[in-house]
Amino acid sequence: MFDLITILGPTASGKTTFAAHLAHRLGGGEIISADSRMVYRGMTIGTGKDLDDYVLRGEDGKKVHVPYHLIDICEPGYRFNVYEFQCAFQNAYMDIKTRGAIPILCGGTGLYIESVLKSYELGSVRFPERRSLTIGLRIDRELRRQKITERLHARLKEGMVEEVRELLKKVPAERLIRYGLEYKYVTEYCIGERTYDDMVERLEIAIHQFAKRQMTWFRGMEERRGVPIHWIDATLPTEDKIKEVLSLWEN
Repeated sequence: MFDLITILGPTASGKTTFAAHLAHRLGGGEIISADSRMVYRGMTIGTGKDLDDYVLRGEDGKKVHVPYHLIDICEPGYRFNVYEFQCAFQNAYMDIKTRGAIPILCGGTGLYIESVLKSYELGSVRFPERRSLTIGLRIDRELRRQKITERLHARLKEGMVEEVRELLKKVPAERLIRYGLEYKYVTEYCIGERTYDDMVERLEIAIHQFAKRQMTWFRGMEERRGVPIHWIDATLPTEDKIKEVLSLWEN
């Protein structure tokens, strides 16, 4: 018997969209985000915090809002850590279970996910081990690279530079840079340390490298640290992926 479902995969594999549709199909699923940067308010475009992904259309055509947790829970500039994530996860998990819903842990921060699934002991409280049906979304390397590039340029058009400029009004540049990837390179551009073209080029390379590190972590979870992961082709139609997960969940 499983306690929760976990959806993981590299950036640009479509985790959130799939998790939201799965939650709706389960008739009471709620998403717990496992993303180390989506916890921060105001860091939206750069983190890919696409909240529209949680708004679906029901069979009657009406909007369905899939509940989500651990997004926008602290101010930018704060250093949220793994132990705090564990505590926040536990609170969200118990809240969801108390209401008879199904928790779905979804994200790409491997350390956060593993801290829950392997019950890391980081503080004075021992966290119970959760029996998770863990699903990995597998995406071809070249397709992943294409999606990362397309998504980066889309986010720049959406106003990612302007978002960082607004954050710099209340968060020191050195703190934003510590968040890495988009916030590192765009901040360096905004404070005059990089040209625009150099920022885009270096950021694209960094995101590709990050996706490789994510997959390395997930393989380590599965092959060396004993977390069973059921891999599903990310390019399958959503309905096919849902059927595969439901079959595993029900059995």
